[in-house]
Amino acid sequence: MADDDRYERGRRRLAEIHGERSLATIESLGDLGRYIVEFAYGEVYSRPGLSLRDRQIATVAVLVALGRSSQLPVHLRSSLAAGLTPDELREIILQTATLAGFPPAMNAMSTLKTILSEREDPAGRPEAGPATSGN
Repeated sequence: MADDDRYERGRRRLAEIHGERSLATIESLGDLGRYIVEFAYGEVYSRPGLSLRDRQIATVAVLVALGRSSQLPVHLRSSLAAGLTPDELREIILQTATLAGFPPAMNAMSTLKTILSEREDPAGRPEAGPATSGN
């Protein structure tokens, strides 16, 4: 497969999962951004073996385990958009704590709380639609 085809497939997949703003941010990284788009999204995230929902479960668990708090918010938002519920995300974080430890799980739970509060309207009612990724 030509690199240009893989790159375009990756661009479409990344924008689908995280939105155009995230795509622009990744592409602004030059060669590193191109590698992320081509490999992570053009190859791995485009494989047929797992649903996007399942891929987000794995991604959130790994980000929590590794303490990658800078990447966690965008993937929590994308997980909600992919159909995961707040309760399911809490369970993923809790499950991860058993192997990765409580400090990264505590940080992740705090991040999830912040993400969920963003989704509420001024009256404190949850929004009707899925979360949008803005990062």
